[in-house]
Order: sequence, then structure tokens, then C-alpha cells
Amino acid sequence: MKLSVIIVNRDRCVLLQQALATLKKACENIQHEFFVVDNASSDHSSNMVQRDFPLVNLIVNDKNIGISKAYNQALMMAQGEYVLLINPDTITKKDTLTKAIDFMEHHQMAGGLSVRMIDPMGNFLKESKRGLMPHWVTFFKLTGLSKMLSKSRLYDRQHEYWIDEFETAEIDILNAAGMLLRRSVLLGTGFMDERFFMYGHNIDLSYRIRLAGFKNYYFPKTYIINFRQNVDKFSLEYLKHFYGAMLIFAGKYMFKLPHLQLKLKGMGPMLQPSYEVEQ
Repeated sequence: MKLSVIIVNRDRCVLLQQALATLKKACENIQHEFFVVDNASSDHSSNMVQRDFPLVNLIVNDKNIGISKAYNQALMMAQGEYVLLINPDTITKKDTLTKAIDFMEHHQMAGGLSVRMIDPMGNFLKESKRGLMPHWVTFFKLTGLSKMLSKSRLYDRQHEYWIDEFETAEIDILNAAGMLLRRSVLLGTGFMDERFFMYGHNIDLSYRIRLAGFKNYYFPKTYIINFRQNVDKFSLEYLKHFYGAMLIFAGKYMFKLPHLQLKLKGMGPMLQPSYEVEQ
């Protein structure tokens, strides 16, 4: 099996249907399997999947268990050499997965990659190549954890190593909307940390991939369309899970355990401002 595609869904029936239809076309020439993990949707998402995509492996949870735990449910079943974790609010270009896998095949130290993202109007989404929302950037600066992210370009926006939209480059953080991962690397790093309920799971996993000695890439030779959903940033649920994820991350890496410190000592190149960029 070459590719396992995993989508975690909650009340995104129409978008999920669209995402699966485009992914199906993108996987036509790839040996693949699909997983949809539904976190207690109330909009008949699971019925739609059973009706329109009967070959999809459907996991239905009776409550919202969070994105990390839901991903892990499917990851434990996935058999693909590569695993695509992708949001339901996306449209995948027909050649996207073929090109992305080909890149991974030619870059054996690549643990994961994210592709260029555009919005439905065709505008480039800058988080494609950074993977961090502004509040996370501030968090990393204030805590000093930004020292771990040499390739996130958190400081000087005019830095010569800043990549643009169409440059392939090594990055720190994979974008949560779409991450193509090498399954053998995941088996070494471990799957998702289930304490990250809604946010931060991609940041934690991306960092662990780099700790394991592998690289993350931004790959702009193709793209996905991302229908970004509006979130109530003043809701208690958002505040709890968004800022809670920051505290979890800080607890894991600011106060390093001895075994983590030993790993970091052997990861000198990770902390150097070196970049691999190709046009």
C-alpha cells in the first residue's frame, strides 16, 4: 500500500463530500486507502460517507474525542508507506499527491511535507510555508522556544533565507490542513500526542520529526485549496484548547527531561540557521 489518506471530520458534511471526491481523483494512479474518522457529527456526515464513498474506512465516534485521538484511531489501522492527514475543508488538485509522493521518494530524509495552499479566490495562504498562526509566533518568542525553530523565520521578515510562494524549502512546522508523512518515521516518533485536543498537534509532531533527525518540507510545485473556517476566538472552547495547547507544548519542551536534553545535544544542525531551498 503506497498511501493512507486520513480525514477527521466534525459537522463538515458538504465540505467532506467535496474533499473526498477530489482526493479520489488525485489517488487514481496510487495504491491507496481512505479513512474518515467522524467525531460525533450532527449533520449526517457518516451517512453521506457510507452512501457516496462505500470503500472508505469509516470510524464513527459517539462523542468528540479531539483531533489527535481521532487521527490515532486511523493511524493504528493505516498500512500505507505514506500517510496524508488532511482537513475536510480542502480541495486537492489532481496531480498533488503524485507530485508530493515523488518528492518524498527523492528525498529520503524527508519526514513530512506540506504543499502550497490557496483560498477559493486563488490567493496564496502564507501559513502554507510557516505553519504557525500569529499567536503561536508570539508564544514561541516570549518563551524562548523560538530557538528551536531556525527555519520558521520568526524574527526578521527581510531575512535572506525567507522563502517565497514558489520555492521548495525545508521548514520547521508542517501545516495542519494537509501533512504528507512517511509512515516509517511516524512509527519511530510515535503518533499524535492525544493531549492536543484541537490545536498544536501539527507543531508537536513536526518538532518530534525533526528531533528524530528527519526534515520537514514546504513543497509548492502543486497546491490544495483550503476553505478556512471562521472560529469564535472568544468562545470558552477556543480559549481552552488553543491556549491549553501552548501550555502543553511548553510543559513538554521548556522543562526538558534528561532524555530529551540528551537528544538535543546530538541535534546541533537543527539549531543552526541553515536552509535547503530549490527553485
